[in-house]
Amino acid sequence: MDDHAPVSFWLESSGDDLAPRPALDGSVDADVAILGAGYTGLWTALYLLRRDPSLRVVVVEREIAGFGASGRNGAWCSGQLNIGLDLIAERHGRDAALAVRDAMAATVDEVGAAAAEEGLDAGFRKGGWLYVARGPHELPALRATAAEAERFGVEGIRVLDPGALAERLRVEGAAGGLYGPDCAAVHPGRLVRGLARAVERRGGVVHERTAVTAVLPAGRDGRATAVLRTARGDIRASAVVLAGEAYLTELAPYHRRVLPIYSLIVLTEPLTDAQWAEIGWDAHECVASFRLTIDYLSRTPDGRILFGGRGAPYHFGSAIRPGFDHDERTHAMLRRMLVRWFPSLRGIRFTHAWGGPLAMPRDWMPTFGFDERSGIAHAWGYTGHGVATANLAGRTLADLVTGTRSELTSLAFVGHRARSWEPEPLRWIGVRYVQLAYERLDRLAERTGRAPTGRSIAERITRH
Repeated sequence: MDDHAPVSFWLESSGDDLAPRPALDGSVDADVAILGAGYTGLWTALYLLRRDPSLRVVVVEREIAGFGASGRNGAWCSGQLNIGLDLIAERHGRDAALAVRDAMAATVDEVGAAAAEEGLDAGFRKGGWLYVARGPHELPALRATAAEAERFGVEGIRVLDPGALAERLRVEGAAGGLYGPDCAAVHPGRLVRGLARAVERRGGVVHERTAVTAVLPAGRDGRATAVLRTARGDIRASAVVLAGEAYLTELAPYHRRVLPIYSLIVLTEPLTDAQWAEIGWDAHECVASFRLTIDYLSRTPDGRILFGGRGAPYHFGSAIRPGFDHDERTHAMLRRMLVRWFPSLRGIRFTHAWGGPLAMPRDWMPTFGFDERSGIAHAWGYTGHGVATANLAGRTLADLVTGTRSELTSLAFVGHRARSWEPEPLRWIGVRYVQLAYERLDRLAERTGRAPTGRSIAERITRH
């Protein structure tokens, strides 16, 4: 792909030159080699170079910086994860869950502060998150989310009745809302492209159009260092960082570590002042409902509405293809949903549609780690909450790679290993069953006004 602007509105409007940087040209030695020029890889490189400017840090990217989820996402920089605090406490203890709560909340502010320190125009707007109950059938989920936040002392959470919600955002048929402060909207393209330039300013090297074909650990076949192998040469390094998220599934040893699930987005033209006056949304909160099949909204810096969600089918063999970034059935559904949220926007023009894969681990829990013997470090499994989590991963990996003990290296994510996904065809059968079951449950709830019970097979096996 020579023209990367069509990948997403965020890359198109980043204001950056998207021409690929020079590819790797021959084998090189480094202190740290990083696979992937997205948020995880670039934050890791930046924090390493801030700590020790003498480090030789080399980042390689198959396309261009921000080509993956970092340049395609819904603009949420959220202190939440897809896995709940209850489940983290069940697996790792209450103290571990509280530590995750604190680290994620602090990370939202860290992204804003670090971007400002590096002079990045990332469009950081901390308006919080706002979950909307789109009818009485979503109120039980709202109450359960609020109760979990109260159990873990999450600060600033407020339950909103329909009147209080309407003071923030006027949504058709809303039965209430839940607000939390730990979330910001960003311009993903400006953030990721700015991070690549910041890494280079601090002495790092970013090679684009350089696909990794193999990851070779140290200690095997007489190798003294770990190696990222490419068709254009090897990068030998004391530490190799795997920061490819969903795209790691295309490397054989990591094929079943995460599941590539497609999330798709539509974007409106800029709204008029009169249209915004009717909707509200002055605080730029990141917005979602409680649907099982997921929806998410954000307000862009230039006054558009982004509406994203799941719905695109999982593809057999965890396949990732450029053609999967667009699914007309799903994109049409998202356009209809936006108008159902805001009927006054009937007839609005949609200017962009895109999508891409996110990485889902088998147990919904992100994983960070570094094996000193093999020299391989990794972070993956954000399940769509990667904008903030990738920053936390970058700081954690910088500590792990440099042997620095910290509060971050004690988080439950570190050293965690999820069970691998099932082999095909079991994986395809199971994932498609859950996707279709979720769609049926959402339709039934909307039609009857009764919430899902939580007792269906699909809900039980995907508890998170």
